Amino acid sequence: MKKIIYYVATSVDGFISGPDEDISGFMATGDGVARYLADLKNFKTVIMGRKTYEFGYNYGLKPGQPAYPHMRHYIFSKTLRFEDRSPQITICGMDIEIIKDLKKKSKTDIYLCGGGQFAGWLLENEMIDVLKIKLNPLILGDGIRIFGASSKPFQLRLMESEMFDDGLSIITYRIQY
Repeated sequence: MKKIIYYVATSVDGFISGPDEDISGFMATGDGVARYLADLKNFKTVIMGRKTYEFGYNYGLKPGQPAYPHMRHYIFSKTLRFEDRSPQITICGMDIEIIKDLKKKSKTDIYLCGGGQFAGWLLENEMIDVLKIKLNPLILGDGIRIFGASSKPFQLRLMESEMFDDGLSIITYRIQY
């Protein structure tokens, strides 16, 4: 069975964006970002919530098109509709059985591309296997939390940690359910 890997940029205080979805303080270049982009090449499947998919519109993503051209997309939403949808995109309802099926059938581990609300739902249903944090050296104070409104506690086991000269760290944990 393949793993779901939540590979996400966060501030030191646990936000994946600031107020009004502001990500301007997060690092966009450097060795750590290059490592992240190289790591994405290992995934063939990506899952995300509607808000994360639509966030891509701010960066040139066309509605109905894949955010990651080499990946099969599963977007979890009750309301998202497209007039012209790529065959790489499947829109799913919030059904944990779909997640379990993807874990069984995916050819690679699955990239969880957020966001906080969707990740919180997956965490509460014990579906995220690995948390891979791109820890940015900043404090946002407010914004979207890494696991949304989820408040269920879990222990983590450190698997790997790498620090880069620009201050970014990539920290990998296994979630212990």
